[in-house]
Amino acid sequence: MNKYFSYEVIKQCKYTGARLGVLHTPHGDIHTPVFMPVGTQATVKTMTMKEMELLGAEILLGNTYHLHLRPGEDIIEKAGGLHGFTNWQKPLLTDSGGFQVFSLAKQKDISEEGVYFTSHLDGSRLFMSPEKSMQIQQKLGADIAMAFDICTPYPCEEKQAEEQMHTTHRWLKRCMEAHTREDQALFGIVQGGFSRDLRIQSAKYVTGFDLPGFGIGGLSVGEPKPVMYDMLDAIMPIMPEHKPRYLMGVGTPDCFLEAVMRGVDMFDCVLPTRVGRNGTALVPEGRLVVRNAKYAEDLRPIQEGCECFTCRNHSRAYIRHLIKAGEITGARLVSIHNLHYLLSFMKKIREAISQDALLDLREEFYAVFDMGAAFNRGEDAK
Repeated sequence: MNKYFSYEVIKQCKYTGARLGVLHTPHGDIHTPVFMPVGTQATVKTMTMKEMELLGAEILLGNTYHLHLRPGEDIIEKAGGLHGFTNWQKPLLTDSGGFQVFSLAKQKDISEEGVYFTSHLDGSRLFMSPEKSMQIQQKLGADIAMAFDICTPYPCEEKQAEEQMHTTHRWLKRCMEAHTREDQALFGIVQGGFSRDLRIQSAKYVTGFDLPGFGIGGLSVGEPKPVMYDMLDAIMPIMPEHKPRYLMGVGTPDCFLEAVMRGVDMFDCVLPTRVGRNGTALVPEGRLVVRNAKYAEDLRPIQEGCECFTCRNHSRAYIRHLIKAGEITGARLVSIHNLHYLLSFMKKIREAISQDALLDLREEFYAVFDMGAAFNRGEDAK
């Protein structure tokens, strides 16, 4: 840790491995476990920064790949970094761009030096390397930057997972050499595919560096949830207790509970706004597809008893009408509810940990949660 960053565990649940903590950053404290809404293009889709603040978000994400393409990191740096550009004065995290880059690259385009890929905007040929990712992220100026890694797909042969893991490890060292901003924390990322042995090996290697925190990547990419939990079980005994642990790309409440009980501190996902734009709401039972015809005359709120702006002011019938009419307000209203739902659920988790009652919350949750209505990993939840 340096003078800009520190992490303290406030309490550990006596019945599970769940941790209550605070990550101190230059732009404020982050209370963990935390859900981090994703603002891919320097905005959480359809939302204003003031609305995100009112919803209780303590940290947002930006996407290095997308912001590099437009408007460009030089413009953002000139505006005072992402904080000045967006007028969001709380903590920010930027991903490395790797997930998007690799989805646009062919296998032959990946080398030790970096990755050549085709822009999704204009088809131009582009290149990303550990050094390039660090250069962009330092100009973006988020509080937390992620190392450039290879996100191994699912399914994946163990040989490929091992090769990509070692490349990720070598790239981490290059990221550390290229990263020079003291007021920006660099997180390393554990990879290793879906092999317990490789995951353990990667966790030992990555956490061997004295970095401010660590990401757990390459999960939530299409594998069954029990497989993800097994990978977490394999590495958690290795993860340093005094550093935050960030499970990347995970954003469903059942996964929050299971991962927090295993000691995970941070989560992110585009789920609440992505499905919200399609007229799907997150509810205790799993999901409610408000655009469906059966809600055309339903004057109830999306979720009875919910305190979000949407549920306090509008009915399912009205929201369905807006969505069917193509009105962006419909997508906004469902997104507001979904973000409120996940942020509030994570707050409940923190409160339960403080009272050693997380197992009670888990039992209460699964009493109404319909696994059949849960989001499928790697499909609509990513």
